[in-house]
Amino acid sequence: MDDQVEVPFGRFATVRRALDAVDVLAAPVTEALRTWGSREAAESVLYVDTDPDKADTAVFCEAYDVPAEVSANCVVVAAKRGGISTLAACLALADARVDVNSTVRKHLGARRASFAAMDVAVSESGMEYGGITPVGLPASWPLLIDAAVAEAPFVLVGSGRRRGKLILPGWALSRLPGAEVLQGLATAQ
Repeated sequence: MDDQVEVPFGRFATVRRALDAVDVLAAPVTEALRTWGSREAAESVLYVDTDPDKADTAVFCEAYDVPAEVSANCVVVAAKRGGISTLAACLALADARVDVNSTVRKHLGARRASFAAMDVAVSESGMEYGGITPVGLPASWPLLIDAAVAEAPFVLVGSGRRRGKLILPGWALSRLPGAEVLQGLATAQ
């Protein structure tokens, strides 16, 4: 771990400021960090190197001693109305479930909403499956963030790749382009 960089939770051998780790991040994540309108937010993001074989939430949390309540999952949703499909991202803590069929569908004004197909989520986000992160998503996508995520002192999210994760303050996520913080976006599992 770098001497000057401390993580708020977990056990990680390699920790860097994300702006110093652009060589290992997915291209859309690098671009988002470099062009983020909130410099303070961009500078608050940490990158932790992790084993891609341990990227799935439950395995990851156990392997790196990260509580589920500080890990957030970013899911891509396809909302449809009148033959038009819109993609959106939803961010909720790992110990909660995004309410796609009611809260997300109604908020997006859709007749139907479901998790996007993996190939669509990957190709449209420019990120790897299992590593999709809210940092660097297409600007046209709504980014719905559960209030519990935005209120968290720090959360862990994907890095755009299965290898590595990002740690950042909840407030920083609410400053991402297209971000909307919603009460009740997710319910406890």
